[in-house]
Amino acid sequence: MKVRSVIAYKHYFIDFVKSLPEKMQDKIIKTIQYIETLQMVPEKYLKHIEGTKGLYEVRAKFSNSIVRVFCFFDGEKLVVLLSGFLKKTQKTPKKEIDRAMKLMQAYFEEKGTRKI
Repeated sequence: MKVRSVIAYKHYFIDFVKSLPEKMQDKIIKTIQYIETLQMVPEKYLKHIEGTKGLYEVRAKFSNSIVRVFCFFDGEKLVVLLSGFLKKTQKTPKKEIDRAMKLMQAYFEEKGTRKI
């Protein structure tokens, strides 16, 4: 049973996932299902990004590939997926975080509410 809903903001998430191999796509979809159904989502799957206001990353790993998809909560029960990237270094690149923060701000501006 779902405890929260997950949606994609515009085309960013879908474009990114389509660019990945099929097995990695499957892994991301499975991780999103965990986010939708688990009452308490382990950090293994969803982690807050330090130094940001409300930005999280969906975490998926398959073989040697590590993928991160940025997201945020709109209220308590809605998770909005943003852009993603293949992780190649230990630290999340600042330009990826900045891009996700801009997308989150655009979402709330379009919705007519200011969060940041």
